[in-house]
Amino acid sequence: DGTVSVSQIKDVQIEDLLGRVPVHLDLDSIRGYLSGKRVLVTGAAGSIGSEICRQIALFAPAKLVLLDNAETPLYQIEMELSGSFPGLRLVPVLADVRHASRLDFVFETFMPEVVFHAAAYKHVPMMEYNPAEAVTNNVIGTRILAEKAHLYGVKNFVMVSTDKAVNPTNIMGASKRAAELFVQALAQNSRTIFTTVRFGNVLGSNGSVIPLFMEQIRSGGPVTVTHPDVIRYFMTIPEASQLVIQAGCIGKGGEIFVLDMGEPVRIVDLAEELISLSGLTPYEDIEIAFTGLRPGEKLFEELLACGEGVKPTINSKIKVMEAVRGDMETLALKFESLQSSAESFDLVQMVKTLRDIVPEYEPKYHFESEPPVVFRRMRPDLHS
Repeated sequence: DGTVSVSQIKDVQIEDLLGRVPVHLDLDSIRGYLSGKRVLVTGAAGSIGSEICRQIALFAPAKLVLLDNAETPLYQIEMELSGSFPGLRLVPVLADVRHASRLDFVFETFMPEVVFHAAAYKHVPMMEYNPAEAVTNNVIGTRILAEKAHLYGVKNFVMVSTDKAVNPTNIMGASKRAAELFVQALAQNSRTIFTTVRFGNVLGSNGSVIPLFMEQIRSGGPVTVTHPDVIRYFMTIPEASQLVIQAGCIGKGGEIFVLDMGEPVRIVDLAEELISLSGLTPYEDIEIAFTGLRPGEKLFEELLACGEGVKPTINSKIKVMEAVRGDMETLALKFESLQSSAESFDLVQMVKTLRDIVPEYEPKYHFESEPPVVFRRMRPDLHS
């Protein structure tokens, strides 16, 4: 009689919004390189990092080191895993990947054989306001961690990247692309197998549109969408985490892996579907308001850059881009300059160096009028 909504019958499942059948990867092939191994996960308390930890725990590693710089989330994932896997040796490490001496202690003490690097700042507009933090964490932190993995003889190193690294228009994407380039260059002359995994937006992850939309629906709306034509590639948290783990199994060194995520999804369609699945009618019970693209955002994302050669793998749903050779000596000098300018908050020089490292980085900004005062004060590089 219309008095009961769909949301009262069942909770909306993330998979309902994917628009395709979720990809399930070959977990059996993973067992050999994780079972009985010492494994380190950075960003272990985040959306992707914590799910990587849950997946790894299923394969009975000898030790699982959880590294994160956020105390409360780290406590929460440790408590969860301790309860779910009482026999698992867990080591919670409160640390920052930007602190080289702290990482020396971690590698010397726990001797990880496999490293999954999921620690990163990921929110595009937030990083536009705080560009130096994006560089020091995403670029310099990755460099320090990768160099430690090489120095201490880690067997497998898997870095989590993003589709926003392809032809980036924002600091976050450019910082991840620079990190990709360093990992690829380091892989050329290392016994450590360095691989990178690049994927799209993760449904249900911290700060993603789904939790925001659901909260807005619960509050009676409106649901806010930046632009009616915005499209994104989506995957679930388990898909993303399994892809990261599988990449470490099939990588030979220097490759970038991507998941076949089907066709991209219009964000406004996602909002309408979520409203409908909640038992309500879009534009009648819940309005959808368009707020305009935020700083650094694109209408669409790409998984592949021009010229990146793509090959199939043993898994039909995983594609691999061939390793690209880079000059480590030249790249290292640029990274030194980038780190120096970021740490001194010389944003003009920092962005100039970042664009030298990532030539395809083209900042784009979308403001209806003059940029906000706070934005202008925090980004002097935009006015030089």
